[in-house]
Amino acid sequence: MIENVLVANRGEIALRIFRSCRDAGIGTVAVYSDADEASPHVAAADAAIRLPGDTPAQTYLRGDLVVRAALAAGADAVHPGYGFLSENADFARAVAEAGLVWIGPEPGAMRAMGSKVESKRLMADAGVPVLPELDPAEVSESDLPVLVKASAGGGGRGMRVVRELAGLDEAVRGASAEAASAFGDATVFCERYLDTGRHIEVQVLADTHGTVWAVGERECSIQRRHQKVVEETPSPLVDAAMRERLFAAATSAAKAVDYTGAGTVEFLATGDGDFYFLEMNTRLQVEHPVTECTTGLDLVAWQLRIAEGARLDPEPPQWTGHAIEVRLYAEDPAEDWQPQSGTLHTVEVPGVVAEFVVPGSYGIRLDSGVVDGSVVGVHYDPMLAKVISYGPERASAARALAGALARARIHGLRTNRDLLVNVLRHPAFLAGETDTAFLDRHGLAALAAPLADGDAVRLSALAAALADAAANRARAAVLGGLPSGWRNVGSLPQRKTYTVAGVEHEVRYRLGRDGLRAEGFDDVTLVEARPEHVVLETRGVRRVFTVARYPGLVAVDSPLGPVSLVPVPRFTDPDAEVAAGSLLAPMPGTVVRIAVEQGQAVRAGEPLLWLEAMKMEHRIAAPADGVVTELPVVASQQVEPGTVLAVVNTEE
Repeated sequence: MIENVLVANRGEIALRIFRSCRDAGIGTVAVYSDADEASPHVAAADAAIRLPGDTPAQTYLRGDLVVRAALAAGADAVHPGYGFLSENADFARAVAEAGLVWIGPEPGAMRAMGSKVESKRLMADAGVPVLPELDPAEVSESDLPVLVKASAGGGGRGMRVVRELAGLDEAVRGASAEAASAFGDATVFCERYLDTGRHIEVQVLADTHGTVWAVGERECSIQRRHQKVVEETPSPLVDAAMRERLFAAATSAAKAVDYTGAGTVEFLATGDGDFYFLEMNTRLQVEHPVTECTTGLDLVAWQLRIAEGARLDPEPPQWTGHAIEVRLYAEDPAEDWQPQSGTLHTVEVPGVVAEFVVPGSYGIRLDSGVVDGSVVGVHYDPMLAKVISYGPERASAARALAGALARARIHGLRTNRDLLVNVLRHPAFLAGETDTAFLDRHGLAALAAPLADGDAVRLSALAAALADAAANRARAAVLGGLPSGWRNVGSLPQRKTYTVAGVEHEVRYRLGRDGLRAEGFDDVTLVEARPEHVVLETRGVRRVFTVARYPGLVAVDSPLGPVSLVPVPRFTDPDAEVAAGSLLAPMPGTVVRIAVEQGQAVRAGEPLLWLEAMKMEHRIAAPADGVVTELPVVASQQVEPGTVLAVVNTEE
């Protein structure tokens, strides 16, 4: 019997595993990097051991340190979670050789499926349909488009779509570098790319006695940068006949490598029901909660039981209802998915009925790795939480999830929340038309559009100004309680300026005996104004605006949509000014490559350099035609947000 589990991971998945361990009466051990010292998963464990350093290569990818930590803490088993070392056969073997229980498949099965190149050959021999592998050196015009993929790992890292041969070499270099950084293996290969494919995967469970369950399929077609964003079960594409074929292929794949534990067999499907093996993830998947909701299974608990030698029943449980999961990321979809870092002041999702466990009824489940005040750094994936909706059927699950996200209070960082809500409410999504080209086909600009429109932003800015005035009155020792700030010229309005997504919004208003008089708001009446609560009436309709203030930020939430306002100071700091044409670092990171020289003429959109942050490369491109007049950074240099990376003069 397992008594004490070390989780070789961090954040949300560590907390998820801890929950199942606690429910089973099993002790828990966390490991943490210096950057994660204040992470919630550290406080949640019974014991925690520091891994010195910040980056994955220094910490969570150091199998020797993790094994040493498990032995030091008295753990008798190791659960790898997902990512990091979860699919590393050498690490699994090292765990077993140290006398610890590995909560996962045998190293041999991991090794067989760990190489996408070798696993495809193995699956072809087992009769599972596969897309042919292409050698990057032999790709021809007739093969295009192709997908360059990392042989090891997943999560969208080390992947590039190539539509022209001229871009193949650069795609191979970039994918190889990214794969080496994320997985320690730079091997890449190519395969035919299906623009409108459907990403369908099957969850399997296998015990050590020869029983293999296929416990439902998931559709994960809506992706950004080849990384899943929305996942659901059952798939709107799959009918009973296709499901039978998928389950047969998935169980054949698991049996071909004598698989044990939880795993996922991934397929790329066409609209007419054909499908091809992509890979097998020999670990727990990020999206496992949707399967748990519809089957009632605790997949982590079953991983623990199987590691202890438990038997599965001859037949798996039947699924019921529909579940949809979205991944809430600290990123800006409108700015090429730039990851965000900094302090997450507030994160509240309404209507949550379960956290990290199968809900007892229909409702919202939350698996979150952050809390109010969490600091999101640059060393790890920017996923904040997974929000899961479980309902009697697909439409109700989508509506409930969209509503919960729209009402969530998320302050301090830009996120993909608005994109997720717009996707869930999109007619094509509701119709089940969810292939991998969804974001491109329906337009990222429209899908990433803010939930709050222009009028909502103006009203939110007015509410913020009124709440700020109420806070000033409450703090005032002399004029407290008066309806307005003191003015020696009564005709002058009070003024407050904010920026929203770089656009200035100036609010001018007066508060007098006759109530609120705001310029441009003739039909707005003030009902109540408190420091954190403002009620406005517009054409007879009352709405409540909740206002929260933080350093350099005012967050306003209302039924019209969330709005983040940046107060504009009355006086600017001259030292903060930068030269026209300056390209600033959007996040902390490392300059990994520079493509231009000072004095070089460049075209709009031409790459100038690449910045690595959160295990992915981000291209910094010329905003317009011009000349690179300044290039103050060098390769391998660490930069902070706002650092000038280059200056492009458009007049020369």
